[in-house]
Amino acid sequence: MAKVSVSILNENFTQEAVDSVKSADMIHFDIIDGRFVPDKTVWADVVDLLRTDLPKDVHLMTVNPEEHVDEFLDAGADRISFHIEATDCPESIIGLIHAKGVKAGIAIKPSTDLEAISRFLKDVEFVLVMSVEPGASGQGFIESIIDKIKDIKKRFPNLEIEVDGGIDDKTGKQVIEAGANILVSDSYIHEGNSKEKIDVLKKI
Repeated sequence: MAKVSVSILNENFTQEAVDSVKSADMIHFDIIDGRFVPDKTVWADVVDLLRTDLPKDVHLMTVNPEEHVDEFLDAGADRISFHIEATDCPESIIGLIHAKGVKAGIAIKPSTDLEAISRFLKDVEFVLVMSVEPGASGQGFIESIIDKIKDIKKRFPNLEIEVDGGIDDKTGKQVIEAGANILVSDSYIHEGNSKEKIDVLKKI
């Protein structure tokens, strides 16, 4: 069965929204600084404020993520992913995250070659593959990432593969069949009955 990480963006970062998705496996916080991609979103204060028994899955879409890791660790993140395209010191960031006993992950844009991260994957617990360009919610799913997921699964069979962007019942099935095991979803889950949508994704 797939694991489901429900995405929290500006339009649904209330406690009520978090309480409505208790059947998920994680809460996914998309952290955008307005520099790596446009439009700022929630920050560490919201991660800290929102109460949930679910793990807090923090996705840093920021330049120089090494400058921000500590505040999200202090805010209660249970796992943190950062973009390889945004830093020159991935080893240092992985070390900072692991020092607090938190899971570390590397995120990549759809166009980023796997070779950019392959030498670091033995040191992290998961990789986050973007299936849309980082930024706005509701974008179309980019099919070319399927082969990338298959390649990661083949080369690193024990690594968790999380996929973020354009995930619904159809694209979720595609990425799970390719080897992913964590689905990040926003629009699909929040449009309609959240519990029913989460159950559909979990059963893939």
